[in-house]
Amino acid sequence: MSIPTGKLIAIGGAEDKGTNLETGEIHRNNLNFFELGILRRIVEEAGGRNARIEVVTTASTIPNEIGNNYLDAFGKIGCTNIGILHIRTRTDAMDDEILERIRHCDALMFSGGNQMRLSATFGGTEFIKILHHRYQHDQFVIAGTSAGAMAMSNTMIYEGNATRAHLKGEVKVTTGLGFLDSIIIDSHFEKRGRFGRLVQVVATNPSAIGIGLGEDTGMLITEGNKMEAIGSGLVMIIDGHTIKHSNIADIPEGNPISIENITVHFCEKGNGYLIEERKFLMEAREGAVIAKSVEVE
Repeated sequence: MSIPTGKLIAIGGAEDKGTNLETGEIHRNNLNFFELGILRRIVEEAGGRNARIEVVTTASTIPNEIGNNYLDAFGKIGCTNIGILHIRTRTDAMDDEILERIRHCDALMFSGGNQMRLSATFGGTEFIKILHHRYQHDQFVIAGTSAGAMAMSNTMIYEGNATRAHLKGEVKVTTGLGFLDSIIIDSHFEKRGRFGRLVQVVATNPSAIGIGLGEDTGMLITEGNKMEAIGSGLVMIIDGHTIKHSNIADIPEGNPISIENITVHFCEKGNGYLIEERKFLMEAREGAVIAKSVEVE
């Protein structure tokens, strides 16, 4: 398989958009993070402040509000060449004007909401075919937050109560947008207690790597292989290839799962991971490889 020349930026949700924290609308541990934040990194990777960025609001039930929020947020960092695509149906996704816009933009960002809206709206359309081609062959950035991040992979979580995720069958998966074959992404990871549900999905797909994204935190993926943690929080990597025992194939639905020797890595900003090599990077940009993991038995 060819190495993609494009980049993916998967964000865990609630990315800091520069909201006035004094109003209590958004609470952040790092109040100055926006100046060095994820949206600024998207602009940087897309080519700078003059880059054309299209924001797709399909996953959201409040697309106009979401669109205006992103126009405001990008504007605060001096990026005003922003388009909003309120694509609501598969017919919209086949519109010639919309297809021309995604052929010529520098980056595209999927907003949060419901990831099933993304797979159901774009699956098999010319829209997604264009994105796949540009990701493979162009210096093109595809970003997604929350649902937009979870839909990036081929295997996509779409349902699963965190309090019941230790029970077989309580986590549901389907086919996502397919930019990543060997990755499964979950968002709002710490705040919504989703460790168990990502572990269950990795246990049923141990060749894949699970990526748990905290809020206001993301992973930049280059060449389809090298990941760099960005943002103010935690990225958790769950690797199932070391599993020695798993009962998930043998127990009835609704029974507790049992797993031995799954590997977990914690990544802060600047850390990274090589997917093919399954190696933790202390400094993703410099490429120094240091194995650092905790085993959950």
